[in-house]
Amino acid sequence: MRRTRWLPVGAALLFGSVAGCATRTVPAPAPTVVVEAPPPAPVVEEPPPDPIDQLIAESLRYFESGQAELELGHLVRAREEFDRALDVLLESTYGARIEPRLRDHFDRLVDRIAAYELSAIAKGDGFDEMRSEPASLDELLTLSSDGTVPAPDLEAAVRSDIDRTAHDVPIPVNAKVLQYVALFQGRLRDWFTAGLELSGQYLPMIQSVFRAEGLPLDLAYVPLIESAFKPNAVSRARARGIWQFMRPTGIENGLRQDWYFDERSDPEKATAAAAKYLRTLSETFAGDWHLALASYNGGPGRVQRARRRSPKKDFWSLAQARVLPRETREYVPMILAAIVIARNPLTYGFSPTPRRPPAFERVTLPAAVDLRLLAEWTGVSVDDIQSLNPELRRWTTPLGARDYAVKIPAGTAEMVRQQMAQAGETGLVALNWHVVKKGETLKSISRKLSVRTADLAEANYLTTRSRIVAGQKLIVPREPTQILAARAERPAPPPQEQAVLADAVPASTRFEGALPAEPTRILYRVKKGDTLYGIARAFRTSVDDLKSWNPRITGSRIGAGDRLVIYTTRPPVGTQ
Repeated sequence: MRRTRWLPVGAALLFGSVAGCATRTVPAPAPTVVVEAPPPAPVVEEPPPDPIDQLIAESLRYFESGQAELELGHLVRAREEFDRALDVLLESTYGARIEPRLRDHFDRLVDRIAAYELSAIAKGDGFDEMRSEPASLDELLTLSSDGTVPAPDLEAAVRSDIDRTAHDVPIPVNAKVLQYVALFQGRLRDWFTAGLELSGQYLPMIQSVFRAEGLPLDLAYVPLIESAFKPNAVSRARARGIWQFMRPTGIENGLRQDWYFDERSDPEKATAAAAKYLRTLSETFAGDWHLALASYNGGPGRVQRARRRSPKKDFWSLAQARVLPRETREYVPMILAAIVIARNPLTYGFSPTPRRPPAFERVTLPAAVDLRLLAEWTGVSVDDIQSLNPELRRWTTPLGARDYAVKIPAGTAEMVRQQMAQAGETGLVALNWHVVKKGETLKSISRKLSVRTADLAEANYLTTRSRIVAGQKLIVPREPTQILAARAERPAPPPQEQAVLADAVPASTRFEGALPAEPTRILYRVKKGDTLYGIARAFRTSVDDLKSWNPRITGSRIGAGDRLVIYTTRPPVGTQ
């Protein structure tokens, strides 16, 4: 009897596969699948671009470019871009007034450009004073460190730090100094960090001056408390600059000040003056830097009187006896605490990123120049020019001070010299002039022109009692806000919907036709030889009205290519 052996399923499969290899069974071919391609998508023809939309877009590109130039203080370039924004429309085959969308865009553009021109005037015609910031010391002295409780380990940390650091001004580790260290670490951390970062722009220069003069380098941090190293800082008492010099003290130490510039705001010149003054104070108090610092704040006379009233003569005894003003009592420990942190900021939890001093060079100008022109010539913003020259109080280099050396970005001096050579000495700054008439005085002129007598005198290097003579030319430092206010008293008539561009209307033009119901707004392009009087006569209006409609005109000067807004009830021939 034949025995059948049953194999496991896995083995059977294995043997079956082997057998299959031997017989080479060919599998049936896979069926062919035919995939039909989707029908092509219908071609949608895009409509041709709208030429009106294209014109408006191109005009807006020029306008936005003008906005960007204006933000940099580049008035000439901004004006060129604004002109192009209008010219694109005016020179198109459609014209600026025929197609409704172009007309609306043109009118809005003219209004926006006019608003920017008003804004530019409000920023300065060369004579309004530069902006300033409050001095930090005023705010610091309103705070009290008495409620500040230092951390338990702060005293040990400060003592250890002072042991490791060679200070050239004695730093006592007392309660007052510790309280200010804690205050700067706490609620004043952001302010202190900002001051540390800005200090990097001036510390190398200050330390170089003090090292040359043999003064303690720790004193280079005094401006951290006085002004947070801001050259345009001004205190309530009118102290100015990073070293916060009062006007008389600045003059005593060689800092010149007039209506156009104030060297107290010049970091280099003010540092030289501070070195001279600190040395004098040190000599007055026999090298006691705590008393010298107290005198820097309160004046040497006040400190000397306090010493006469107290049996003990050192600063800390005078502070404890309260024979010094509170401000001076707080000032010295505040300075010492700032020195402690500034010398080793990482130890106290600060990690500032100090600014680097800007690279600059000086160029001597033979005539006064508007700072905005310098910005355009050097390719930087007007803020950059101002930050390099914080001593300039106005938007112009000093008038009457020939050969003035101004700071400009490194590598741009030759460019400025070339521009000056091309421009000559006229038209470099916006000026308002008044020719003195017989019988006029500074007071009567200032009253007539709505300016302060002191400003009128100082702008012309005169005193309020100076005598002036007929025919003498005076610079009129008229504030832009006063100009606008004076012109606001003569409201412009409401514009008609339709405006006309008059490219060249001679002074002898006569107007014809019936009077329209409302005044027409005309955008008139000034041509060579035009004068305000001639244009006013041509349009049967007055020079005062022209100025009221065009606030950017601050004197009698207009130039070929300028555009003037004019309102008239008698449109020129050929525009009806």
